[in-house]
Amino acid sequence: MSVDGIPETPFALGADDLVRLDAIQEALLDPSPRRIGRLDQWGLADEYETYAEIARYSEVALTMSDGTVLDAALSVPRDLAPGQTRPAVVLPAPLVNIGHRAYLGMIARWALGGYVVLAYSQRGLARSTGEIHVAGPQDVADAGEVVDWLLTNSEVDPQRIGWFGASYGAGTSLLAAANDQRVKAVAGTSVWADLFASLYENGTRHLKAFEALVQLFGEDRCSPEFRGIIQKIRANTIDDEVREFARVRSPKIHLKTYNDAATAVLLTTSWHETIFSVPAVIDFHNGLTGPKTLLVQVGDHGNPELPGLAGLSAKPTDMAYRWMDHHLGGGAGDGAEPRFDVRSEYMFNPLSDVRHSSWADYVLPKKRLYLADAAGHNDGQGDGRLVDDAPAAGWTRSLKATGKGTDIVVAPKLVQTGLAERLGLPHVYRTADIDRGLAAVFATAPLEGPARVRGDLELRVTVKAQRADATIVAYLLDHNPATGRAHIVTHAPYTLTSEEAGEATTVTFPLQPADYVVAKGHRLQLVIDTHDPFFAYENTITPVFTIDLTSPEGAESYLGIPLHPIG
Repeated sequence: MSVDGIPETPFALGADDLVRLDAIQEALLDPSPRRIGRLDQWGLADEYETYAEIARYSEVALTMSDGTVLDAALSVPRDLAPGQTRPAVVLPAPLVNIGHRAYLGMIARWALGGYVVLAYSQRGLARSTGEIHVAGPQDVADAGEVVDWLLTNSEVDPQRIGWFGASYGAGTSLLAAANDQRVKAVAGTSVWADLFASLYENGTRHLKAFEALVQLFGEDRCSPEFRGIIQKIRANTIDDEVREFARVRSPKIHLKTYNDAATAVLLTTSWHETIFSVPAVIDFHNGLTGPKTLLVQVGDHGNPELPGLAGLSAKPTDMAYRWMDHHLGGGAGDGAEPRFDVRSEYMFNPLSDVRHSSWADYVLPKKRLYLADAAGHNDGQGDGRLVDDAPAAGWTRSLKATGKGTDIVVAPKLVQTGLAERLGLPHVYRTADIDRGLAAVFATAPLEGPARVRGDLELRVTVKAQRADATIVAYLLDHNPATGRAHIVTHAPYTLTSEEAGEATTVTFPLQPADYVVAKGHRLQLVIDTHDPFFAYENTITPVFTIDLTSPEGAESYLGIPLHPIG
């Protein structure tokens, strides 16, 4: 845990959480009054006493055809009549050192709903043997053998099998469904759809997030293939091998399979997700034609579902229970029917709940805010403006790429910053303190009334750098002139790959989608920087060089933004 009490990694648990999980595990294995009584301090004794009456829990070893042993746990209903079968849910582990034990808090809820439950740790993870392949073909083959084992060793209806997973488990679940028609429904939280887009955005490596994932996997436990990919990404060797490694691990390539089988797919992500690409998840959702739902929430990777994994109420897990009940015939949810739509929260209000029939119905149309020079100036002095009345050409902003950026960053801490947002504590930026030699700032006039930003954004700007492969990072901020405080709305990097040094190049690139309410009197500020420690690129190499931002006639710079008044 961090000094602020916020987990440092996705699904990280503190000492108290681990003690509770240990107590749950002991009560499941030995449902004696003494063991179950210990759960009373968390208000769980009655739930697990009921569980012991209706189901049996055991820890099992699943031996794959190549001899790899997967650590697993099985929950089966008691007293089934001869020939009676039940629906089943398989839970592949998230990327956490306790493996499938991360789901212990959910098992009683699934069991009380009449499900057979099998939770397991993928090969190389936690107590499972073998090497980590990152949801590769070997893991997909394992998933098929897991279903085989489940059908052989428990009374499961082969027509009512679903998979639920968080993060690494979400990707595993989707890929398992694409390769096994016995999987009828999937629910994936903090999911990925395109692994390459998650690693490499607009020509820029997400190296900080990548290294965090490698640390969680444990490099010594990774397969030789994956270790080779790790070294290539670190060296910025983004070749066909890297692309193919990511491609075969991307659910998006199986869209036709999901659609042909009408697989029911529930997806969840977060607006400030720093691990997996949010636009890729949205595109994947939009491409599905079968039963589908998308939930986008406040926070970062793994934040919103964490209480649900612990057995508490959370939108992602509550929706997953309803999803499986509807498609598999269980009773773990609240009895409400799932809705097939787009459901979201807006920043930074996790209590908000906005619903639309589709992403197309959800997003607002974009307008253009043109990047202009300071009022009365055409000399690059003073902060620029964002104006909607006419394109503005002829200005230039010269930035120094020194290998150090400003205090404006995507997220000061992976995962922790997003969780603080869910707790109502978004990070505060002070844009008055920005070194204008390192970043350019463009701002709207104070808004005459509250307005909403909802949907996709894009930025067009002309860049002339003294070095090839230069990178810029764009941030959109909500700034309160009365206090000087600003909060991040969205961002994106862009790297000028394969461009000539000193050649002016007009680029148009997407920013992360957003759902944000800007208060009356606040301003939107666009900050274009040359460095963010979240990304890896060549700007960190000395000597210092210059990046010019310009707006030539006929290719004027603009911010495309779905900004609309409220009310």
